[in-house]
Amino acid sequence: MPFNHIFKAKVNWQLGDNETTQNPKDFSRNHIVTIANKKLPLQVSAAKPFRGDDTLYNPEDLLLSALASCHMMSYLYVCAQNNIEVLSYTDTAEAILEVEASGSGHFSKVTLKPKVTIKDASQLELAKSLHAKANSLCFIANSCNFQVAHYIEVIVSKE
Repeated sequence: MPFNHIFKAKVNWQLGDNETTQNPKDFSRNHIVTIANKKLPLQVSAAKPFRGDDTLYNPEDLLLSALASCHMMSYLYVCAQNNIEVLSYTDTAEAILEVEASGSGHFSKVTLKPKVTIKDASQLELAKSLHAKANSLCFIANSCNFQVAHYIEVIVSKE
């Protein structure tokens, strides 16, 4: 039987001194995102091309990291179901954001590049194949309307 989980976030932005929202060039995009039951708030801004503070997280960073993180957790889950001992997992994910002349835009593609180290060489092919299962389980990937590609590398520990 299906069930729901509810997630809550609060966004707080304040107009700064000597700023105005009457001109899109004249106000800060910096804001605070507080997520229910989390210890620390996130300092967020727009991406640098959109007049944001490049030293802060932006929504595009957060979407990309959510996809990469969700895939990793889904992958570790299916590996555990198949008794595969994963020793390490890294991903160098990339996203393409297409921006229209109107200022609107969308992600057209995300590429995940997980590099996984496993313990048992006899499980190498299974470990590779489980990325497809992980993708089908990933809540975030299932919520996206753009391509999520995977270039996977699975290696066996030499120890």
